[in-house]
Amino acid sequence: MSKRMELGALVPFTDTGGDPSLVRDFAQTIEAVGYDFLEAPDHVLGGKPTPGQTIADEMFHDPFVLLGYLSGVTTTLGFSTGVLILPQRQTALVAKQAACLDVLSGGRFRLGIGVGWNPVEFVGLNEDFHNRGRRSEEQVQVMRALWAEPHITFKGRYHTIDDAGINPRPASGSVPIWFGGHHEHTLPRIAKWGDGWMPNAYPPDQTALDIFGQLRRMTEEAGRDPASVGIEVWTSLGDGKEADWREETAFWKQAGVSHICVTTTFGRRHHKRIAGKTLADHLAALKRYHAAIADLL
Repeated sequence: MSKRMELGALVPFTDTGGDPSLVRDFAQTIEAVGYDFLEAPDHVLGGKPTPGQTIADEMFHDPFVLLGYLSGVTTTLGFSTGVLILPQRQTALVAKQAACLDVLSGGRFRLGIGVGWNPVEFVGLNEDFHNRGRRSEEQVQVMRALWAEPHITFKGRYHTIDDAGINPRPASGSVPIWFGGHHEHTLPRIAKWGDGWMPNAYPPDQTALDIFGQLRRMTEEAGRDPASVGIEVWTSLGDGKEADWREETAFWKQAGVSHICVTTTFGRRHHKRIAGKTLADHLAALKRYHAAIADLL
């Protein structure tokens, strides 16, 4: 029997705002409905409104603050970042924040990471936009070392740590690291170091099956079990009916997907956002979707 897929929802706070009671009500409602996890996006800075600039006026809570708060008002709901822009941050600090969230939530956290696309954020945070991919590889190695051992000595191209460590560390000795993105270098990084992949570019068709197969081959070539690397896909609720949702869910199940994240605000590529923008609109859509597909997970 295949393993049950986990079902999550992306926070809609760019529509609804981030009032504390709203944030709490959203998390507690989807937990009560039966969702397994909540996913939070990340942007520190937004640029001036320009063509193609989509984050100028949108609201983003800091993911660690948001998920730390929500871990205290929920009991079983899991959390993930979708995705944290890792190379615009200090590595040891992210390792510390992720470890603290893991401890305070009782191990309910996955760290989804990406390399970002907006130079404005990197300049404003005094980080190099142009080597962000290469740096992120070393960042993952540094974080894994800090989570695993009380003190580490690390000398790399971008990091130097001289017999130092973080406290607390995650009880399991690690925090799951999931990579976002679709760059040609993403799959090799996942195959070597990742616990999962979070793509949103592929519709439920042969293109998805082909790229999933490529990841599994690369993971095996890296000496790891492909079954140990999860895949999270995004599905959007702005189009289709119950029968369409069930067909898509069955496709992802057959494809070996481990997590589905439902989006109500995302509208790029093949995804379409819902028409409504209130909290009630988003929760109604999420309840309808869960009722339609829960038995297929």
